[in-house]
This record gives sequence, C-alpha cells and structure tokens, in this order.
Amino acid sequence: MLTVTQLGVHFGERTLFEGLNLFIGKRERIGLVGRNGAGKSTLMYILAGINKPSEGTVSYPNDYKIGYLPQEMNHNEGETVFDEAASAFAEVKQLEARIAEITEEISSRMDYESSEYGRLIDELTDANTRLDIIGAGNLEENIYRILQGLGFKDEDLKRKMSEFSGGWKMRVELAKLLLTNPNLLLLDEPTNHLDIESIEWLEGFLKNYAGAILLISHDRMFLDTLTERTIEISPYKLYDFKAPYTKYQVWREEERERQLQASKNQKKYIEETQVLINKFRAKKNKAAFAQSLIKKLDKLERVEVDAADNAKIKFRFPPAPRSGKVVFEAKGLCKSFGNLEVFKGLDFIMARQEKVAFVGKNGAGKTTLTRILLGLESFEGDLIKGHNVDIGYYAQNQAEELNQKITVLETLEAEVTLDSKVNLRSMLGSFLFSGEDVDKKVSVLSGGEKARLALCKLLLHPYNVLILDEPTNHLDLKSKSVLKDALASFDGSLIVVSHDRDFLSGLTEFVNEVTPNGLKQYIGDIKNFLHIKHAESIGAYEASKTGERTLSKGKKSVPSDSVAKQSSRHKDDYETRKARDKALRKASKSVTRLEKAVSEAEINLASKNEEVANVDPSDRKKMTELSYEFEEIQKVHDDLLAKWEKALIEKEKLEEG
Repeated sequence: MLTVTQLGVHFGERTLFEGLNLFIGKRERIGLVGRNGAGKSTLMYILAGINKPSEGTVSYPNDYKIGYLPQEMNHNEGETVFDEAASAFAEVKQLEARIAEITEEISSRMDYESSEYGRLIDELTDANTRLDIIGAGNLEENIYRILQGLGFKDEDLKRKMSEFSGGWKMRVELAKLLLTNPNLLLLDEPTNHLDIESIEWLEGFLKNYAGAILLISHDRMFLDTLTERTIEISPYKLYDFKAPYTKYQVWREEERERQLQASKNQKKYIEETQVLINKFRAKKNKAAFAQSLIKKLDKLERVEVDAADNAKIKFRFPPAPRSGKVVFEAKGLCKSFGNLEVFKGLDFIMARQEKVAFVGKNGAGKTTLTRILLGLESFEGDLIKGHNVDIGYYAQNQAEELNQKITVLETLEAEVTLDSKVNLRSMLGSFLFSGEDVDKKVSVLSGGEKARLALCKLLLHPYNVLILDEPTNHLDLKSKSVLKDALASFDGSLIVVSHDRDFLSGLTEFVNEVTPNGLKQYIGDIKNFLHIKHAESIGAYEASKTGERTLSKGKKSVPSDSVAKQSSRHKDDYETRKARDKALRKASKSVTRLEKAVSEAEINLASKNEEVANVDPSDRKKMTELSYEFEEIQKVHDDLLAKWEKALIEKEKLEEG
C-alpha cells in the first residue's frame, strides 16, 4: 500500500499541483491522465523517490518496492541484451550473499532462545520469501520468457545494446523492471515505440501482474483494456474515479452537468429567498422572519462547479499544392544493413490524396521504408517520386531533435523565411504556448510539449505529402484527437506509421503491412486489418480440430460426452428430457452448419483481400469495384459470425440444462 498526503509542487510562484491525496492498494490498475504539462511525470518522479515534493508526504511499508519506467532512459550500450536484462537481479545477488552470511552465523550459535537469534531467523525467512517473490529459482527462464514476449528473438539476446533502436532498448528496460516484481509499477508511456503485437502481449502480462500499477499512457485502448481506476491531474483539482478512462470521461461530463443544474437551481432559490428578505426586512412584524432567511442563506453551502479544462490545440494543415497523379511507385525494393536483411522484393504504389498506414512488427522496416521514400536511405530496386511532390516529415524522435538551448519562439523563427506572413505567436497560441510560455527554453518542456512544438513546425510550409512516424508519442489524448481530425481533413497524401490503434481507427483508406518478404495492402482502416488477422488465426485454430471452439467472450463449448452425463443425472421427466435432447441435436447441427459457413466466408474474405492487394492502385475504378465487393463479403461474414455465436450460446444453455 502507498499513501500520498497533501502533496504539492511549486516552481517559484507557479503551482503545478497542491493538496493532492492518494491511496494505492494492492493489485490496483490505475490510469494517470491529464493534459501535457499537468504534472503526471513529476508525480511519478516523486513516487519513485527521484524528486522531492515542495510539501506533503509519500509513505509505504519498509519492504515495499517501487519500480519505475521513465519516458527517457540511459542504456548500457556495451552489454548484450541478455546480460543487461540480467543486471536487474542485483538484488538477488545481495539477498543470496546475505542468506549465506546468516546461515553461517546461526550454524555457529547456541543461544536459540535469545532475541538476536530470533531476529536472524526472521531476517532469513524474509530474505528467502523475497527470493521466492522475485522468482530467483528460475532466473534464466524468466529472462527468456519476458524478452521473447517483448519481441526479441533468440539470436537477438547475444547482440549488443548499441545495435538496437531506442524502442528496442526501452523494451530491455521494461524487461528489467518486470523481472524484479516490484509491489508497485510506475509506467510512464510504456507503449511508446512498441508494435501492436507487443502492446497486446504487454496488456496480457500486466493484467496478471501480482502488484499494483500506476500508468501514464495516451493510448486510450491500452488504458481501457488494462485499468480499473482513473486519476486525472488538472490545474484545478485531482479527480479519482473507479473506472477505465472512457467511462471516466462520460462520468466527468455527467458530473459537471449535474453540478451546473444544481448550481442553477440553487441560484434560483437564493434569488427567490433574497426577494422575500427584501420584501419583509422593513416590516416590523416580519423582520424576525427576514433575519431567519438571511441566516439560512449564510449557512447555505454553495454548489461548486468544476472549472472546465477545455484548453486544447487548434490547427489545420495548410491547403496542399497539387501533386502528380502517382505520388510514389516502387518496384523490387530491397534493404539490408550489413548481413541483416530488412526486407526484399517490396512493391508499393501510392496515388494522390490517398491516406495509408504502415504497420508491422518492430524491425520489419517501417521507418526504414519511410526514410527510403524521403531519400534518406540507400536501397536496391526502383523508386519513382511523382511530379511536384513536396514532403513534410515528422520523425519518430522529432521532439528529441529540437534544439534544447533555444526558446519555443526562437525554434519557429529559425524555420520561417523573411517573406513569411505567419504570426508565430498566434500559431504557438493555437498549440497552447501562450504568454511567457513562448520564452521557455525547449529543454524545460515536457515530452508532450516538445511533440506539440515539433508538430507546429510542420505548419510553416504547405506540403502535399505528409509522412508521420509515430506522431502520437507523448501527445495527450485531446491533442491526439485534434491531430487526427486535422489529418482526416488534410487534402494531400498521408503516410502514417503508428502503433496507436485508436488513432489509426477511421483515419486511413489502406493499411500496408511491411514484412521481410515485401508489402501487403489491405483495404480499410486498422480495425479491418486486425479483424482479418484475427480471422486468419481463428481459421488456423479450427484447422487443429481440437473438438472445441472458443468465443471472443472466452466461453468454451462443452464436449458432447459431458452433455450425456448431465442428462443422465437430470431428474426431469421423460418428455422434458426428450424435448431438450431434440432441441440440443437441432442446435448442434445449426452450430456445425454455421461453423462451416463462417469458414467459407473467411476463405472468401482472404481471397478477395488477395485480389485487392494484387490490383494496380492507380486503377481507381477497379479499386472502387473491389472495395464494394470486399464490403459485401465482409458483411456476410460478420452476419454469419453473429449467428454462429448466438447458436453456440443457445447450445451451451441447453447443455447446462
């Protein structure tokens, strides 16, 4: 358990937050949210013991261990991945050494009844218990399991840390943290740089984690999947609600509506009472009544309405100059780094005004492909860039590449030309840099503020192609939503690399999966892509012929022999049993028939998707026809799947009697 009491942080005359009270219980899953710069990371620094608060206390038991994953980390570049992960067990070595010391000491003592002997026995028990909690008995197995879960292959474990990108290094730090089994995990943007498969693995791992978790994330799906409680730090107060983020948002809006209505009713009551007071105050026989009304109003507790923190960035991308009909056309692209082959035989074509998402596992070459399109990487194969194509680029580490020594305003001034008519202060204001904020050094900005500044730079020039590599890293949820709307209304071409499922949903027309053997195109947004991927895995599951089928709700069909046992034990009369058995046979046939239909629909879906992937994207008429055909097949598939689930649930009800 961890308790925070009257915590406050002040920077000169500026108050970040104050009077903050918080209790974190065992196995709680808490999402910490708030706009960029509200103090989320600052609070984590304090809880982790890195920084001291201006006022207040943080208290927890002596044996309570806190693990912290920051946004920015220093890495031991010379170690191998495995050895760096194993360095997390420094505590194990200390405990083992201490256990050896105590064991040797108690073996030579004879004062079994003394308090000192009892103290040594207690310390030995505690040390062994801690070793069991950490899992010291199978260290290597745990290291392999967690590193592989985070996407590392066996051969990667012997490679040096210096050979990996920042995202992969962050995974090693996360592995070190998970290996130590702290009582409380403090995770500051753990999904940044993780691919979708690794995020799903992390979700599953953290759901079963034995300790408590306090999590900062701007991935709405990740928060909703994992957390059960939401804490928001705002400039006005701390809000604490026992529900995931999306439900919390609904509650906050409803709560404020209730407060507004209560305040309105109270104001009306006060006005009506004041009229009575004014009416009777001057009358002798009513003066006492008027005084009682005055006292009643003085004692009345005024309804407070939470101040709305509606500050959010406001912007649109400038109109895109017209480019050629084909923006990019690549054939047989190959890329290697020394002996490491990233991808080969990659074909890609992109038409004007298309919006495309690049997805794939970390290391598949998404960022490398974008850099090839930008002319920043060498390659083998053919690549043609269309007429009048002008590219705006937001790199994965764009915020970190800002000049830390200059101010926010100077950052934009360094980018504009002399003939530019842009009002820089007004533009910065739309990105929530107002007043003295524009004179802040870049080095003191939070991760989210740096990301906003980097995005602001993109607006200084009217590009007709935008290539964005993980643009939502560090952005708060409101800023992400505004960016998504701006990109949706952008009239140029868009390529976006992102692991954020919520952000990609509904944004793009195509999803291009980058693999070592090339690129595969899917019609629709990320939801459709994930649906197809899951459908393929279900098909593989059915092909295993285990005799069972699993629903998305986690229900499992009961083997038929258990139905017979249940039926034989049931004490219904003969007619009832006969009717139920008949209904069960009918339901079983329906489930089997629908299973077969769903499988056929999945094959048709995959076949049509393959047809789409092979068509020339510049042939818009053919692409439109195939899109309609694909949607029709998908609708049939979804209807059949819904009927199958309904039939299976009905069958299970009959089996349960």
